Amino acid sequence: MVIKPWGYALWENMQRALDDMFKATGHQNAYFPLFIPMSFLEKEAEHVEGFAKECAVVTHHRLEPKPGGGLQPAGELDEPLIIRPTSETIIGATYAKWVQSYRDLPILINQWANVVRWEMRTRMFLRTAEFLWQEGHTVHATSEEAIEETERMIDVYADFAENWMAMPVTIGSKTPDERFPGAVDTLTIEAMMQDRKALQAGTSHFLGQNFSRAQEIQFQDTEGNLQFAWTTSWGVSTRLIGALIMTHSDDDGFVLPPRLAPMQIVILPIYRDDESRAAVLAYVKELQAELRKHTFAGAVLRVDIDDRDMRGGEKKWHHVKRGVPIRIEVGPKDLEAGSMFVGRRDQPKSFSLPREGAGEQLATILAEMQQTLFDRACAMRKEHTRTITTEKEFRKFFTPKNEENPEIHGGFAICHFADSEVVQPLLKELKVTIRCIPRDNNDTPGTCFLTGQPAAKQAVFAKSY
Repeated sequence: MVIKPWGYALWENMQRALDDMFKATGHQNAYFPLFIPMSFLEKEAEHVEGFAKECAVVTHHRLEPKPGGGLQPAGELDEPLIIRPTSETIIGATYAKWVQSYRDLPILINQWANVVRWEMRTRMFLRTAEFLWQEGHTVHATSEEAIEETERMIDVYADFAENWMAMPVTIGSKTPDERFPGAVDTLTIEAMMQDRKALQAGTSHFLGQNFSRAQEIQFQDTEGNLQFAWTTSWGVSTRLIGALIMTHSDDDGFVLPPRLAPMQIVILPIYRDDESRAAVLAYVKELQAELRKHTFAGAVLRVDIDDRDMRGGEKKWHHVKRGVPIRIEVGPKDLEAGSMFVGRRDQPKSFSLPREGAGEQLATILAEMQQTLFDRACAMRKEHTRTITTEKEFRKFFTPKNEENPEIHGGFAICHFADSEVVQPLLKELKVTIRCIPRDNNDTPGTCFLTGQPAAKQAVFAKSY
């Protein structure tokens, strides 16, 4: 996977925002090895079983000439190395060396890195063999502290998703068969894409003492007794770029939330000859300097001028496809009128705006766009979410409305269920999964939609990526 500059700039903006949020909650960044000895993974049986089919394995440490030409692997390793699919085991082994006393706790560390999971069916930004992400790994003296950390970080992810990505999410717990391998509990944020499928956008795991026992992370408590620590891990990845694309795009291309857009405003100078070119360029450079004196969401407006030698329509379409929130076109007539022609990516019609006071007005428009995108996504999710109480209704909801387009189905089904194992055959038949047991508004008992048995909890059911 190659991420071009526009996509990588988007990822950088995500990194900056999230990194600030992590540090505001007391976390520090560090870096850990890419290669993990296979014996480390083997110490936690459920963990290695969960990732075994996705592991890329290094068995040799050099190349040598092959008879007849070419190269072949040489120098077989005494122990194979796994290219990290996630880092719980190697970070846990490191923490075991760092932790001796309760005074060493908590450890609150995040790393920005790449990981490799050998996906057989790749989908750009959603499931790729290599992807970029962050992974937080923390160690605590008590289960209460670790659970609090797990919940704190899923709330950070939800805050980022809704207030930066303009993407509404449902916070909840995974069922046991959907949990992270080796976790006691997995919290998730689930978002609905425009094709009504669910996307798991971020997870936070309470690992209990499973990994501390496997990696021997022990400490002396205040009474001098030796205890196993309590650990968590949590992460999001470049999958968030895929989430943005599928939440906000339209038939013309990408639609970017202004808070994350690498470029919030692009100015397109329009001229016919060298004389008008000089006048227009002088005008737009002054305009750019003026706009950069204003702020949106606590940061200076990101404003660029596109003066490439190409047709105006082609240039405009380039920025429409890339999702730039605001386009400003300036020609000789605009100079005379002291105005500009403005296009919003979230609306089809453009309009004229006076230059005087434009900075404040454009900052206000960006705020309106951010809210509009969130409101649209909320409305779309609400329209395609339904409370379902019977198997018949469940089947109908997840049956494609159009056989020529089997991807389009109902959306999110909210159902009481008695046992996730009992409903699995039906879910497998319909290619539906339990996305989560929602954290909020989930205290009303009911009856299982499949068996009719009493059920204390509801779950979100959906097809997913």
